[in-house]
Amino acid sequence: MAARDYGQYCGVTRAVELVGERWALLIIRDLLVGPRRYGELAAGLPRIPSNILAARLKELQEAGIIRRAPRSRVIVYELTPYGRELEPVVLALGAWGFKAMGDPREEQIVTPDSMTMALRTAFRPQIAAELPTTVYGAHFGAAELLIRVDGPTLDVARGEGPADLAFSAGPGIRRLISGELAPTAAIETGVVEVLHGRDDLLGRFADTFHLAA
Repeated sequence: MAARDYGQYCGVTRAVELVGERWALLIIRDLLVGPRRYGELAAGLPRIPSNILAARLKELQEAGIIRRAPRSRVIVYELTPYGRELEPVVLALGAWGFKAMGDPREEQIVTPDSMTMALRTAFRPQIAAELPTTVYGAHFGAAELLIRVDGPTLDVARGEGPADLAFSAGPGIRRLISGELAPTAAIETGVVEVLHGRDDLLGRFADTFHLAA
């Protein structure tokens, strides 16, 4: 059962009871990227107390949103089909929250899973469908992602590999995705550093990933 009971018979109320506890939606966000071991979830949410992580996982399991599953002799947590139905909700929340993000505070970090979901949120498949297949190697702080856009299909994986454009950027990439900063200006001001490849492809990246601030 959820830790809180709001005493109302309503679908929104029930949803908040199930996933409205602190950290619950961030756990779901990371599991939307893929199954994770307990330690991986803890590493992706470095400020979550271990007792809270354990409690949230137990609650989400009892609600049928996640499950424990064996993978190569280790136990991972993964979303159930019911839990995966939350993906459009999480993406919509990400788009809504993007409008109020502002500039990052010094202590705020970007994790591989949070950036993967941010890219999914900003992805415009209808635009990408008209563009050539492109692979981007992106370094967002400690998060290294290989982003492949093949028509309307987006695939984001951790790590490095051959890329048409490799670049590094901090949280200021938000200004490029929002359209506040043009690709050429992003390079000139150092918001984005081109590591190798065609720097003109940053414009294609900005067209493919866009969210209005």
